[in-house]
Amino acid sequence: MGLFLLWFFFGVGILIQAVYLLVIFGKSAFYVGSKSQSNSENEEGVTVVICAHNEFSNLKVLIPKLFEQDYPAFDVMIVNDRSNDRTKRLLEQMMEIYPKLRSVTIKYTPTHVTSKKYALTLGIKVAKNDVILLTDADCVPETNQWIRKMTAPVRNQDKTFAIGFSRYEQKPGFLNNWIQFETLLTGLYYLSFGLWKRPFMGIGRNLCYRKDFFMEVKAFKGLWHIEGGDDDLFLNQYASGGNTAIVLDPEANTISKPKETRKEYLIQKKRHLHVGKYYRGEDKRKIGLYSFSHALFWLGGIGLLIYFGLAQSWEHFSAVFGIILLRSILVTLIFKAAEKKIQGTKPPKNIWMLDFLYLGYFWILGTISHQAKDIQWK
Repeated sequence: MGLFLLWFFFGVGILIQAVYLLVIFGKSAFYVGSKSQSNSENEEGVTVVICAHNEFSNLKVLIPKLFEQDYPAFDVMIVNDRSNDRTKRLLEQMMEIYPKLRSVTIKYTPTHVTSKKYALTLGIKVAKNDVILLTDADCVPETNQWIRKMTAPVRNQDKTFAIGFSRYEQKPGFLNNWIQFETLLTGLYYLSFGLWKRPFMGIGRNLCYRKDFFMEVKAFKGLWHIEGGDDDLFLNQYASGGNTAIVLDPEANTISKPKETRKEYLIQKKRHLHVGKYYRGEDKRKIGLYSFSHALFWLGGIGLLIYFGLAQSWEHFSAVFGIILLRSILVTLIFKAAEKKIQGTKPPKNIWMLDFLYLGYFWILGTISHQAKDIQWK
């Protein structure tokens, strides 16, 4: 009976993983659609909205980069959210240099709402343009085509949402290599399902939508009490295959600063994973089925290797090991192809090993995050 269960777990895991890797993730990895239009007939005004809490050093780099964008009609709104560093003075100086830069200052957050959503709502409310493009203070556009390409589906294709990708700077060390892997895997989830007309999330580091729609649905109604989710939960509520476009183009990406210590990274991921428990049931299953089949595959496979090794049944041992090896090769190929399509950079090192470590990461950190009560933005 035990051997049967091991084979059953292993077999089910293989089948589901094959569907995800080849069919679902393959939609991004082997993407052959046309890139977002670089020359737009409708050059509608765009407002870039950024929330900043004590982001003096990051804004000093970001603001000049934003005004290098190759797009004729845009302005930038910085929401100075309760900063006590030199952010206010920097914005005053920058507004003298860049006439299209504006800012609004928040001195306190009402007790019944979360700070990031309150800041973002205020920034969008006072935005001059209907097309809103979001990123974070610690991000910079990949190229000067970012605004043009990220907003093209909303401006030209009558879409409500345009979902983009934001990668992290590549640095030496295991932590950064893991961040590259986990970020790419997350991207494969939401970009691939979006390309299959089943969008369920996106990231606030690179997201576009219309102000009119945001105000029509009363901003973050029903989400105010949740720390985080200003991007993925908002999309989870309102994005659909008809009103949402995926912008799969390295020139439309943003680059973010990665966490450099394990403590900072775990705090960040705990916040991200915590929000996932508020997704719709169908969308929880999109992520959960991959992770569940991933666990079945590895636990069943390792169990079979141990069983046949102890029984010295080397023919069966070799067969199971060969299947594990083939899947590891497939995972590596899919991730390398996806890296090229989505980011245009070098893939993480030792993908097969990171894939195995994901087994513990998802189930351990995911469980901790699901039960956490100390989640906060800044």
